[in-house]
Amino acid sequence: MSASLPGSRPLPASQYDLDTYWGRVRHSMGLTDPRTLLVDKAGLEHCKQLLIDYKQGKIGEMTPELWKAKKVVDSTLHPDTGEPVFLPFRMSSFVLSNLIVTAGMLQPGLGTTGTVSWQVANQSLNVAINSANANKSSPMNWAQMAQSYAVAVSISCGVALGLRGLVPRVRGISASTRTILTRLVPFAAVATAGALNVVLMRGEEMRTGIDVFPVPGGAEDGDGDGLEAAAEGKTDGDVAVPNSLGRSKAAARLAVGETAASRVFNSTPIMVLPPLVLVRLQRTEWLKARPRLVMPVNLGLILCTSVAVLPLALAVFPQRQTIHVDKLEPEFHGRGGKGGMVVFNRGM
Repeated sequence: MSASLPGSRPLPASQYDLDTYWGRVRHSMGLTDPRTLLVDKAGLEHCKQLLIDYKQGKIGEMTPELWKAKKVVDSTLHPDTGEPVFLPFRMSSFVLSNLIVTAGMLQPGLGTTGTVSWQVANQSLNVAINSANANKSSPMNWAQMAQSYAVAVSISCGVALGLRGLVPRVRGISASTRTILTRLVPFAAVATAGALNVVLMRGEEMRTGIDVFPVPGGAEDGDGDGLEAAAEGKTDGDVAVPNSLGRSKAAARLAVGETAASRVFNSTPIMVLPPLVLVRLQRTEWLKARPRLVMPVNLGLILCTSVAVLPLALAVFPQRQTIHVDKLEPEFHGRGGKGGMVVFNRGM
């Protein structure tokens, strides 16, 4: 993330208004832009150098080239560590990585073994994505990660197998309704386990808390957002940029809860819209005459829905969340920054 780059001049948080939902949507579209995956190591270093030049005062103002560089850096580097997130687990690769697993779960005629195998693959991907994009104040050790992974896989497989066995037993519904319900089963398992996976894989945050920073006091602190400045932990000109006030469990619960909810917001339209549209399309003569195209059409619908929905879901809650200190533990009361507010990285 750009906050980890050297220089005393804070960068603007975004070219869009992050206090509004649509501003965060437009910002999230940059973070999830798959084109950023095509930037190689040399390109990333070039983008970082442009931002360093701005932060060191060598460039006077933000330009379209600088905004593009910031998008690449913010979509590639973790906001807490400043290290690149492994490419398949970045949010810009989220749709593409999940599409591969989705294609496997939608294969016709999957037995118990196939269903379990693809649910294990899905949860393995969820574990990797949630761990790679979590707040790094309280990382889990390997034993905790393995335990959480086992619980998430067990529950997701139980949901998938239970729903798959329940649908044939439902009476009094039409064949088309039964078909829709059958196609919803994999997605219902994904939605349930996806939210649970976030809670399990980030459980250590809720047990030990995450770092919170006082929001800088005003315009004199620069034009960057609170966490961008606070994460630097050093002097910004004549203004002392604050370090962490400590770790808050209340902030961690909020961060994990909001991230889990965003996963549900993301998966619900993908659960509902493609199966409904596909059933309609299968009634057309064109698709009836081309049954081999059912799977590609379904995946195409899922891809389009996923691309459209992901920024909408990520933008529901700000990534850099602010909260009044009175809503945190007593030891933080009276220690907030501007307006008594603190800021923390929610994670993605």
